[in-house]
Amino acid sequence: MLKALKRIPKNKIMKPYLYIFFILSIILISCKETPLEISKNDTNYQCPMHCEGDKVYTEIKNCPVCEMKLVEVKKQIKTASDAEFSDLSIYNLPSTWTTQEGKDIQLKDLKGDVLVMVMIYTSCKAACPRLVADMRHIEERLSENSKNHVKMIFVSIDPEVDTPERLKEFAKENLMDEEPWLFLRSTKENTREFAAVLAVNYKEISPTDFSHSNIISVFNHKGELIFQQEGLNVNSNNIIKHVNEAVDEI
Repeated sequence: MLKALKRIPKNKIMKPYLYIFFILSIILISCKETPLEISKNDTNYQCPMHCEGDKVYTEIKNCPVCEMKLVEVKKQIKTASDAEFSDLSIYNLPSTWTTQEGKDIQLKDLKGDVLVMVMIYTSCKAACPRLVADMRHIEERLSENSKNHVKMIFVSIDPEVDTPERLKEFAKENLMDEEPWLFLRSTKENTREFAAVLAVNYKEISPTDFSHSNIISVFNHKGELIFQQEGLNVNSNNIIKHVNEAVDEI
């Protein structure tokens, strides 16, 4: 056998090996390049509130848990300034809101204060006036120290009617046009998503009327939900307690 191999020219023996080496090289190069192309071109989406942890999807749809619209993962990468926010903080939400003064803000612009928040609409003649009265009663019961670190916020569920001008007018009508009162509106989509975060349900039953949950929510200075109370004209002792405790932690 060895003698037979010696009689075969070297180039006749090497060609099959070179061919195999060439094929293997192509395969190895392809294996290295393919994942790079996939990771470069694919876009992943996940819930902005991380309801399912770090689970991602390859197409835009709503979170199966909170029903908020999924956002691109790359938009959720935290910068150094956002590192203080936990995954449960509303300050991670990228939505833009407009105040009664016509100023555009993001929720993270409210960081550092304790937030007492309720969703209403200014043309409401039933539950909303009572919610406004409940919020006023809460603010009146806060200590002077707490008032310096609290924002009392109304979020409109009817952004088409509740323009910044209308919100400002409503604030003046109710003597709430100064600190710590703040009125916010956004797009219908952002409003619906934020309502899901607060577990507030609402439905338009006519062009000027909505049915909605009556929930007052308290967030700490990091934007984390720490307490909710549902109902109208209910005892506010628990809200005051949680607000004062949250202020002490600042």
